[in-house]
Amino acid sequence: MQTKKTIKKKLVLKKSVRNFMTRVLITVIIFLVGMILVKSDNKIKNSILENVYNKNFEFTKLKDIYQKYFGNILSIDQLAVKEQAVFREKLSYKKANTYLDGVKLTVDENYMVPILESGIVIFIGEKEGYGNTVVVEQVDGVDVYYSNISTDGIQLYDYVEKGSLLGEAKNKKLYLVFQKDGKFLNYQDYI
Repeated sequence: MQTKKTIKKKLVLKKSVRNFMTRVLITVIIFLVGMILVKSDNKIKNSILENVYNKNFEFTKLKDIYQKYFGNILSIDQLAVKEQAVFREKLSYKKANTYLDGVKLTVDENYMVPILESGIVIFIGEKEGYGNTVVVEQVDGVDVYYSNISTDGIQLYDYVEKGSLLGEAKNKKLYLVFQKDGKFLNYQDYI
């Protein structure tokens, strides 16, 4: 004979499993409906393609929205003991000249390029007129193009710390471009 406690535990367990299965089923239905809409309606499909693949997703705006409605994000930094970096490199160069939308810096041979401000890598590839480029969306919302560099080990959506080394400048030239909200900014305010 089962006690009231045992029966109650079984009922609670059944209810929990039923709630979980209901949530899974609803999620699957929403996913399938979304997929059907995307397949059948070209406007939705084109809108998704335009907004996901052709536009730059700004992580700082997402962070600002999250903070507005939910408060600060509890980061791992607040939980762990703060570590100090061994090297905190700063940008050094011999000469700066305006170049296209940014600046061309003359640097030393084998110059290792430091990150100017912490952020997320949002682009890695070739940019016309600049060569191999890494774009970092900084925590302040400014996108910085680090161009004419060779990079190893940096991947898309990596978080990079201020002062850490991004890669090596090629041919004693480093190109930097600063952009925010689609507008190019004066490089003198940032270097």
